[in-house]
Amino acid sequence: MRMRPRSIRARDTLVAAVIAALVWGVTAVGVDVAVRTIVKSDLLRGTQVVARRVSGGVRDGTLRGPIPDDTGGRILVQVVEPGGRVRAATPAAAGRPPVSGLWPSAGLRVRDYTECRGRWPNRQCHVAEAIRATTAPDSVVVYAVEPVPSYLVNGLLEGVLAAGVAALAGLAARITWRVVGRTLAPVEAIRAQLAEISATDLSRRVPEPAGEDEIAQLARTANATLDRLESAVGRQRQFASDASHELRTPIAGLRANLEDASMHPEDNDLPAVVEQALHDTDRLESIVTDLLLLARIGTGGTVAQEPIDLSALAAAELGRRTFQVKIEKELAHGVTVRGVRMQLVRLLGNLLDNAERYTDRVIAVETFPDHDHALLTVTDDGVGIAPPDRERVFERFTRLDSARSRGAGGTGLGLAIAREIAQAHGGTLRVEDDPRGARFVLRLPLAPPEA
Repeated sequence: MRMRPRSIRARDTLVAAVIAALVWGVTAVGVDVAVRTIVKSDLLRGTQVVARRVSGGVRDGTLRGPIPDDTGGRILVQVVEPGGRVRAATPAAAGRPPVSGLWPSAGLRVRDYTECRGRWPNRQCHVAEAIRATTAPDSVVVYAVEPVPSYLVNGLLEGVLAAGVAALAGLAARITWRVVGRTLAPVEAIRAQLAEISATDLSRRVPEPAGEDEIAQLARTANATLDRLESAVGRQRQFASDASHELRTPIAGLRANLEDASMHPEDNDLPAVVEQALHDTDRLESIVTDLLLLARIGTGGTVAQEPIDLSALAAAELGRRTFQVKIEKELAHGVTVRGVRMQLVRLLGNLLDNAERYTDRVIAVETFPDHDHALLTVTDDGVGIAPPDRERVFERFTRLDSARSRGAGGTGLGLAIAREIAQAHGGTLRVEDDPRGARFVLRLPLAPPEA
């Protein structure tokens, strides 16, 4: 089974530590090779200068007595005869056996090499140059050797570099741990807040960090999703509340009439009972239909939108209906919006029903563009709606006076449905001032020109 950290923070920290260790490890290997190369080159250069000077003195016969030492004993120089006898040496090398056992051949008179003796931790190495003075069989060999620093021999350099790599990898891991922790802190806050949100309280929202990074976008998306969820749950609760509240009365009346007719058939006019039952049934059907429509509007269904000429739609609806009052219309051409045709027809129909119910003589319908919006107004010449009540008329089952009673023929949902349709299309529906009476103004975004 593959084991890996479950936390993103731990995984990122581990990856950063491994990458840092690899990068710094390669760097450390390069530093180690460079240090060794540079140090040994410097040591070899020094031994070459000394060895060749002494070799030249041997060949021209100017070398007499002890070999002078101007390196402070750092470089050991010996002139060794065949058989291993030391003929001359620097003071620090006098009285010692030959410093090296390598004997250059006549064909390869000069040899540069590194020689080590002993075992770790007492291992010692030196850089040497051996020069055969002449090609004669009895030629002496000049040796110049310089010890290699101990830190290149006993592994101290590698240990220091390894410790540095470990320290830098640890630093990278620590920095990554803190940075990722701070980066993921908003995510943890979002997770904790989402965990506390329950179906009974959808009003809470996750914190939104500042900026435009992925976490900020995640928070905004989560809050937008919660908004839609709260709206959907609110619709369900509103539907259940409205249905239980508004259906109770007609059902109770229908049941009472039927029970009375069943218990006292001789005292009831059966055709009248049936007619009343059908009337109550029609009202129930209307209420249920309107409630279901309210529950569906704006829930993100798959109903396709299309370009719709708002003026043509209004003209068609006005031509289809028969009015008992005068209709004045002023419909501009080319007022096109995008929407669901049947829903906009229902919206206009509800506005016309409301206007016809409360007008005295005239209903005025207008459509015209206003900057980047399309406006449709329906105005009646009735008593109007007082400013404090202009929002209440869009609430479900709201009736402002006795004239707006069930006997007036409406379910109390027409204007609520109209506003829901307007909002689902990205628009607004309001009641505005008009000297004639009630003026309902629908404002929808104009459709962009077709390519």
